[in-house]
Amino acid sequence: MPRTEFVRAMRYLRGDHTFAQLARFTMVGGASNIAYVLLFMTLHSIGPLVAHVTGSLVSTAIANELHRRLTFRAANRVDRFTAQWEGGGLALLGLAISTAALAGLDSLAPGLGEVAQASAVLAVMAAVGGLRFVALRTLVF
Repeated sequence: MPRTEFVRAMRYLRGDHTFAQLARFTMVGGASNIAYVLLFMTLHSIGPLVAHVTGSLVSTAIANELHRRLTFRAANRVDRFTAQWEGGGLALLGLAISTAALAGLDSLAPGLGEVAQASAVLAVMAAVGGLRFVALRTLVF
C-alpha cells in the first residue's frame, strides 16, 4: 500500500464515525482477549476457575477503559466508574445471553459435530459482540 493511502486509511480509522469505532472496538476486543489468555495461563496453576474469573474481570476492566478512552473517545464525557459499572453490566448480560444460547443449542441440536458447534459458538459470540458494540455506543458512551 503506498504511503499516502496508508495515511488516508489511518486518518479514516481515527474518525468518530461508526465504522472507525467498530474497527477500534474489534481491536480492543482482541487486545483484551490476549490479556485474558495471558492471565489465565499465568494463574492456571492456582486453579482454572480462579484463573478464568480473574482473567475475565481484569480483561473486561481493561476493555471498558480502552473503549472509554480509544474506541468511543468518551473520557471527557463518561467517568471511569460509570464506564466500568455499565460496561461490566453489559459484559455480564452478554455472558448470560451467550451461555443461554449455547445451552439452548445443546438442547435443540445435541448431535451437532465439532465444526458445527464451533461455528455456532462463533456466530453467537459475534452477535453478542455486535449487540455490545451498539449498546456501548448508544447507552454508555
